[in-house]
Amino acid sequence: MIKISQLNKEFESRVRLGIMSVLMVNDWVDFSEMKALLEITDGNLASHSNALEKVGYIEVKKEFVGKKPKTSYRVTQSGRQAFTDHLDALEKLLGR
Repeated sequence: MIKISQLNKEFESRVRLGIMSVLMVNDWVDFSEMKALLEITDGNLASHSNALEKVGYIEVKKEFVGKKPKTSYRVTQSGRQAFTDHLDALEKLLGR
């Protein structure tokens, strides 16, 4: 039997679940693509990606392409493990 306390608090937000889900199946995803896929605002993406970066679950790369800034994201190894563990805990909670 799993306890609800075994779920990862960092993934309680639907936006963070979305970010992690996209990054689990893609290598690098840029800001515009992530924003469009999740249908969220710039501010939502920025704040939630910052929170995930702060705990080491995603890597953020900022660069210039020509004269335009480009921000891209990818999941880290610890982020991949934490998200997999979270999904496993959800499945156990659901009795699967």
